Amino acid sequence: MESPDQQQVRILLAEDNAAMRKAVKLNFMREGWFVVEAENGDEALALARQHRLDAAVLDVMMPKLDGIAVCKSLRTEGSRLPILFLTAKNDGEDRVEGLKAGGDDYLGKPFHIEELILRVQRLLRTQNNEVAEVLQFFAFDDGGSIDFDAFEIVTHSGEVQRISKRESQLLRLLISKAGQVVSREEILEVVWGYHAFPNTRTIDNHIVTFRKYFEEDPKNPVYFTSVRGVGYKFSTE
Repeated sequence: MESPDQQQVRILLAEDNAAMRKAVKLNFMREGWFVVEAENGDEALALARQHRLDAAVLDVMMPKLDGIAVCKSLRTEGSRLPILFLTAKNDGEDRVEGLKAGGDDYLGKPFHIEELILRVQRLLRTQNNEVAEVLQFFAFDDGGSIDFDAFEIVTHSGEVQRISKRESQLLRLLISKAGQVVSREEILEVVWGYHAFPNTRTIDNHIVTFRKYFEEDPKNPVYFTSVRGVGYKFSTE
């Protein structure tokens, strides 16, 4: 099995139909995701236990162990892995059973591949937001710190300042994804929300402000960098 890049999204795809599994895998790979494949429930459960995963797409009707049983086992073991069910049985009772088992989303067959990808992306964003919320305090190696819940920072020069809730949310998002490029679209969705459409220059202005707070030389930033045409990255090295 190939090895994923350190920052690559890892998806478990469990589907007993080989042709469908191959088609979905190819589309997931086009998104830049690393796909771990299983053709039955036993394999899916074993792989979920062996690998660090970001989300799972499980067919409900699989041999040996169905998708709902896989989900129940993972939840019993304490796993919070985001799970989306695929099923040819698209009735309400089946949907409720999957959600009661601990599933996060449900998609009936046949489905449009773009909808599946969008639903998985939503699960990934939700997971990332939950991880970001756990981050309460951060200290920079060369001075400065952030208390996210108190909305208070200590700048590189040692000055204590209050920051806005939105500044705290943006800092928390970037730092929780240290080393990863965070797109403008994700920032706008997570920090400003679906129904707000600020000019992307607004994000640029916040980044400039963060550089003034925490960079030794704001004109040559080390921590807060821009990736042209894509988004922004927080680096610790």
